[in-house]
Amino acid sequence: MSQIEQQWNQCLEIIKANLPAEQFNAWFVPIVAQSFDGSKLVIKVPSDFFRERIEEQYLHLLKSVIGRVFGPGTKLFYKVNVAKGVQVDMADGGESSILKNGAKLHPAALANPFDEPVLDDIDPQLNLRYTFDNYCQSACNLLPLSIARAITDNPECKTYNPLFVFGSTGVGKTHLIQAIGIRIKERNPRARVLYVPAKVFESQYTSAVPKGKVNDFIAFYQSIDVLIIDDVHDLAGKPGTQNTFFHIFNHLHQNGRQLIMSCDSRPSDLDGIEPRLISRFKWGMTVELGKPDYELRRQVLALRAAQDGLTLGDDVLDFVAGSVTESVRELEGIVVSLLAHATVMGSDITVELAQSVIANTVKVAKRQCTFEYMVETVANFYHVDVEDIYGKSRKREISDARQVLMYFAKTLGQISSTNIGLRLQRNHATVLHACKQVEQRLSVEKSFREEIEQIKSQLT
Repeated sequence: MSQIEQQWNQCLEIIKANLPAEQFNAWFVPIVAQSFDGSKLVIKVPSDFFRERIEEQYLHLLKSVIGRVFGPGTKLFYKVNVAKGVQVDMADGGESSILKNGAKLHPAALANPFDEPVLDDIDPQLNLRYTFDNYCQSACNLLPLSIARAITDNPECKTYNPLFVFGSTGVGKTHLIQAIGIRIKERNPRARVLYVPAKVFESQYTSAVPKGKVNDFIAFYQSIDVLIIDDVHDLAGKPGTQNTFFHIFNHLHQNGRQLIMSCDSRPSDLDGIEPRLISRFKWGMTVELGKPDYELRRQVLALRAAQDGLTLGDDVLDFVAGSVTESVRELEGIVVSLLAHATVMGSDITVELAQSVIANTVKVAKRQCTFEYMVETVANFYHVDVEDIYGKSRKREISDARQVLMYFAKTLGQISSTNIGLRLQRNHATVLHACKQVEQRLSVEKSFREEIEQIKSQLT
């Protein structure tokens, strides 16, 4: 086996490890390495179409592998068999020179397909407020946040490509996907990162069609290193835009570029999106960003208030975090309203003011006051674990929380003493004693009355 055959086989082994078997067998097995003079590698391909496919889909991979095996700066040329005894030496861009009767091709006529133009930097369209530093973490978003950080920590690893983040409105999808772009741009300023809402992408495409600039539109997006598409569900019912995005998606993915998308539903639940596009959304990592839990809501409130120079007491934080449960965006709106009352109206930030603001700005859904919800609410208010309330601990703070729970289960939940006792592994006499203790404290302790009112407002 010649030296060039050995080197080309090394290339094939690396390529084979990075591609599905069917793609490798179809597009690389037929290639033959013909010559290498130390700087110029000539490979023979079956057809011009074959060459175009290699250039379009696998150039990035081929460039990396040839540079690794044959040496940096190696130039690549194609020799195409178009008929028996006739060969075409192809240059990137479609120019060719037919070699007949042993005629030699002038080297200057062959363009190097690895000579990529130096592209100008672009505005990534990122909101610099949406950083990882400003993104609060709790159990409800730990997985998507860990994946987002993994992408920025090791951009060469394409395990999470594409990344498809879905969740309901206002849970922090836009913040998370933009934080990825900001971190990548910080670590590699030359990276072409672009954030674009799907509606803007659609508008740009429809503007390009009548101007005859669709090819320019596609070429621009195919030059992006990290493409972040927000609210991809807005492409539903737009077949022309979907078809164009399909080709852009394929080009970027097959050339190792990172794609990040957000959506209000998982790919399998999308309506109005072509099946071939949905199948590609599933190629990488699909992860749900759930509704914010109590811990996250409280963190968001405290962070946003601190950023705006607003001081919120623990009672206000607890009340708002316990009352507004659906959306981070709504929590931020509450802080803005409280800030306005504090600065313009000169009002003190109290639970009563927070309750009024919430009633005027946020539609709070009426919830069924179940026993489980009462347990969670009381535990959150007194900063104890739910498991401790159900447990045997007789610590003062846990015992007090348990008695308050029994009181609300009896008075608000209209649950019998026996049933309450069974749920907490106590007898009905213990429940009756707890309710009596709470009633006695209500008659003499003002601060305790305020606590009970705060908890009651959350439950009702």
